[in-house]
Amino acid sequence: MSSALTDLCRYPIVQAPMAGGASCPQLAAAVSEAGGLGFLAAGYKTADGMYQEIKQVRGLTSRPFGVNLFMPQPGQADPAAVDVYRHQLAGEATWYETPLGDPDAGRDDGYEAKLAILLDDPVPVVSFTFGCPAPETVAAFARAGTVTVVTVTSPEEAETARLAGADAVCVQGVEAGGHQGTHRDDPESGGCGTGLLSLIGLVKEAVPLPIVAAGGLMRGSQIAAVLAAGAEAAQLGTAFLVCPESGAHALHKQAMTNPLFVRTELTRAFSGRPARGLVNRFMHEHGPYAPAAYPEVHHLTSGLRKAAAKAGDPQGMALWAGQGHRMARELPAGRLVEVLGAELDASVAALALRGVAS
Repeated sequence: MSSALTDLCRYPIVQAPMAGGASCPQLAAAVSEAGGLGFLAAGYKTADGMYQEIKQVRGLTSRPFGVNLFMPQPGQADPAAVDVYRHQLAGEATWYETPLGDPDAGRDDGYEAKLAILLDDPVPVVSFTFGCPAPETVAAFARAGTVTVVTVTSPEEAETARLAGADAVCVQGVEAGGHQGTHRDDPESGGCGTGLLSLIGLVKEAVPLPIVAAGGLMRGSQIAAVLAAGAEAAQLGTAFLVCPESGAHALHKQAMTNPLFVRTELTRAFSGRPARGLVNRFMHEHGPYAPAAYPEVHHLTSGLRKAAAKAGDPQGMALWAGQGHRMARELPAGRLVEVLGAELDASVAALALRGVAS
């Protein structure tokens, strides 16, 4: 198990970049210090906000870490559908006493400005979500000494990443919490996706790139399973979301194991893109009617989500979570990395003993 990516960390454990506040500098640094690969999420931040967080991580650890970027989105949303959804959300705006956001607040997430900073002052790893960067961009990062990773949800997307020159792919199964990192949001897909183990096999046969496996992983034994399936590392988000260093809202952390929230679903209710979260009132009431319109819907509901959090109401928040959320352990991030590593070693040893016995 050696690649440009896995050589950066002691354990094949990557902390997922969770946009929205969870992946703060304290969490990323703690994971990297413990021997994993911590990640910052640049999504929904300004370019300067991203850079300030990078500086904070560098002040907390000298170990490698990564930064995740959202790719600019094509303007394919139906304005009429967005307007209908806006009217449907009027009651929420009244309830939370906050105005709906501007759906046209921006589509590129400051992508070019963030690229400029990361090329001028490189970090060890940069990953991309919601698409694949141009080959020229990947080549520029290679010259800067930065490892590039592209999130993929199909063999076809993995081939696009290979052609662009990416160093690795993050293979995201449908079990994953948060947004599905598809390169193109197909309104006809119905939020369907491929399970992680099947997807690893499909991608491994399609492209000769190192694979980081993501999707509902919560235990070292599951990390062992994806490594056995062909991945070189595992990416975990929900497992780290409840750590004390995580910047996630306290209500979000509590909801992971709260018996009120028993299952997850993919929904467009909060952002207009399929994303997996705990089923709550907002998702139940609005999910069936939300259009395929990202980031328009994200901008519309941003103020509502913040108001719900301020009011202490998890029923109006986007409680992103993977399918394994009930297995969350409230451990310090560094300790969690160590526990996962020990569980991984135990699972590998147990498999070896079974092999000898057979």
